[in-house]
Amino acid sequence: MTTMQAKKIDRYQATTYSILFAISTGHFINDSIQSVVPAMFPIIERSLDLSYTQLGWVAFVLNMTSSVMQPVFGATADRKPQPYLLPVGMLLAMIGVIGFGLAPSFYLLLLAVLFIGLGSAVFHPEGSRVAFMAAGNKRGLAQSIYQMGGNGGQALAPVFTALIFVPLGQKGALLFALITAAGALVLTRVSHWYKSQLAMHARGKEKKTSVRAKLPAAIKWAMLLLIFFVFARSWYAAAITNFYQFYLIEDYGLSIQQAQLYLFAYLAAGVAGTFLGGPLADRFGRKNMLVFSMLGAAPFALLLPYLPLVLVLPFFLIIGFVLLSSFSVAVVYAQELLPDKIGMASGLIVGLAFGMGAIGSVVLGLFADSFSLQLVMILASLLPLLGLSALGLPNDYNGPKILDSKKGYVKVGL
Repeated sequence: MTTMQAKKIDRYQATTYSILFAISTGHFINDSIQSVVPAMFPIIERSLDLSYTQLGWVAFVLNMTSSVMQPVFGATADRKPQPYLLPVGMLLAMIGVIGFGLAPSFYLLLLAVLFIGLGSAVFHPEGSRVAFMAAGNKRGLAQSIYQMGGNGGQALAPVFTALIFVPLGQKGALLFALITAAGALVLTRVSHWYKSQLAMHARGKEKKTSVRAKLPAAIKWAMLLLIFFVFARSWYAAAITNFYQFYLIEDYGLSIQQAQLYLFAYLAAGVAGTFLGGPLADRFGRKNMLVFSMLGAAPFALLLPYLPLVLVLPFFLIIGFVLLSSFSVAVVYAQELLPDKIGMASGLIVGLAFGMGAIGSVVLGLFADSFSLQLVMILASLLPLLGLSALGLPNDYNGPKILDSKKGYVKVGL
């Protein structure tokens, strides 16, 4: 079998839906655990007497741990995949969530979220690689199924807060230790499949010696634009998920439970947007979906800080759906720019989303303490306008994706 034949078989292989839904389930559990932390901010603010700035630092440690380490684990997996890192990541998250439920002080809380972030960093690059391997020729759909699990876990975090953490307090987080244990079992099954796929591909490959060329300047520029796009989207998402609940409580007079339900509506709409964004990008183009997701949400985001309460919910649904329709699309776009570095591409984009959100959380927390939450919401409402940066991305290549063996990248209209 020639290398070209092997690539052709890989490209047209059947989509393995059982594995896609299994890795999506693992993603759901992983991101549920990670999202419980900001969802519990109103609880730990009172139980540990934390300021907005300290809450920002909690989000920073959680997300920055994940973002910094994801590209590292991704690059390592590109060189030597480690299938059983998937359940290991879930077990690290379990240690973190137990520590989170028992932490009596701010600094021990930071240590606990460090483990949760590290578990996420271990999981995400390998999870994206599994989704890529199981996709067949439906990459957009496959990545949407995978990301839908993660965003679904994020969406349920406010519900967990309203139904579990408000009545049980900080120790309610201990219930999630059982969920992470179940997740580790699911991911062990996925790891067995992953290992068998690696063995199959190893048998089908011919030994080859080639010098890896430097990335073309056009590819580097496209990645920088994509990173800037993710930066703008992540800062806006940080404002909504970490601080808008306090805005609803302070400016609209809602209870913690009521504010959590509004946040749930935003995230649930984002799950639907994430799921449909991939198939729509397969049909209408990845660049088009990236542009639409930010500029389409911009008018609604600009008006959100000034709305009466009766309009907040419908606007939340629209913003969540449109804005997060690009979540899986950005990952697939990066993977096609760097097809020989799937793990690193996934780690950069998904990890960067967490990392930029982490920095945004600290900056927005400082602004909220120094000025007001209303100013934070007004400034954040401008961020979707930065989606104009996506107009500078190269157009998708409309024909079959061609892997250039000399330059080592997929042509996307460059």
